[in-house]
Amino acid sequence: MTTPSRSGGAQPAARRQSSLRDHNLSVITRTVFGEGGGLSRADVAARTGLTRATVSRLTQELIDARILAERHTQVGRPGRPATPLFPAERTMAGVGIEVNIDYMAGRVLDLAGHTLAQFKEPGDFAASDPAVVLPTLGELAAVMLAEVRASGARVVGAHLAIPGLVDATTGTVLLAPNLGWDRVDAVPLLGSRFEAHGLPIRVSNDAKLQALAAATSSPGHLVPDPTFLYVSGDVGIGSAIIVDGAIEGGQHGWAGELGHVSIEPSGPACHCGSFGCLERYAGKHAVLDAALLPLDSPPEELLRRLAAGDERTHRAVARAGWALGIGISDALNLIDIPKVVLGTGLAPLVPWLLPAIRREFDTRLLAARFIEITLEGAPTDPSPASAGGALLALEKVISHPADWVPAS
Repeated sequence: MTTPSRSGGAQPAARRQSSLRDHNLSVITRTVFGEGGGLSRADVAARTGLTRATVSRLTQELIDARILAERHTQVGRPGRPATPLFPAERTMAGVGIEVNIDYMAGRVLDLAGHTLAQFKEPGDFAASDPAVVLPTLGELAAVMLAEVRASGARVVGAHLAIPGLVDATTGTVLLAPNLGWDRVDAVPLLGSRFEAHGLPIRVSNDAKLQALAAATSSPGHLVPDPTFLYVSGDVGIGSAIIVDGAIEGGQHGWAGELGHVSIEPSGPACHCGSFGCLERYAGKHAVLDAALLPLDSPPEELLRRLAAGDERTHRAVARAGWALGIGISDALNLIDIPKVVLGTGLAPLVPWLLPAIRREFDTRLLAARFIEITLEGAPTDPSPASAGGALLALEKVISHPADWVPAS
């Protein structure tokens, strides 16, 4: 997994070396983007230690390269108007596309975080043929890319999100149990129309990109507390560890397979080949099945029954909370992070899941008496892995703007 730099964290300091200009360009972009925009040149100089002359010169290069933009003049110190700087809109764009068990989706974001184009198509991709699924995704993505490029935006890169283990070096999907994919070289299967766009594309785990989206307010600008354990709730359960807004993937980028922690070793068989995995209790299909609802029921139906006090539905969700409490407690005992974010299908269920999860925390979490674990739902987003992929593609512009600014 390619991990983003920690934009929006501690402000970077200028340094003197042969790559001084390149470094200082990134100092400026990371400072402006890290605030979400609104800083004047004087503000940037004060925060970075760069001289005002250097900031003025390099800022103009970033404006000319359409990475930064100026907005209306506002009054700063008496007699000195300050022109705020913001991420440029509709100039550069990142792309995220994804395949999940029951849908495929894509999204294009610009440097300001605006959605330039998107799509989401329902489907049944369990035990599917990647040679059929991925070309369809590629066609949809190619149409989206053509629309964005016709608007004048420059597309800088893309990420493909898959619910499974990905070899970050080769882009091979090693194993996606719920899709039924094993050792799939995914990118070439996206097809010639996508390939014709000549877009650099990486393959990533979907939960990690979802977590990145949950940690990010806009490109380069993190949420206030960007260190947490993220747990997604689709048909499968995924997770990711986020520290200061960056994905902590482990040696191979595979850290976070919480969905395959065994809750009951003699429990129901899982697609991964094991038994009693967390996703067999808390995944979307597991909850719907326990509630005696059709597996294609919309999320609103589950929420309607919960609000109406349906006993069986409440038991199904409480069972999911019990299993999540066990799995998350095990994870927190290992990683010592006091914040948990539940995403996708789990987020709307937080009020009903929380009592059972808290009971397991009190029993199983060693530090429960000494720290308060924050547990919250991620912002509503129909395709957060696509959003995370687009954000990660844009990160290289923010962290390495010299690659996009002509040499002076």
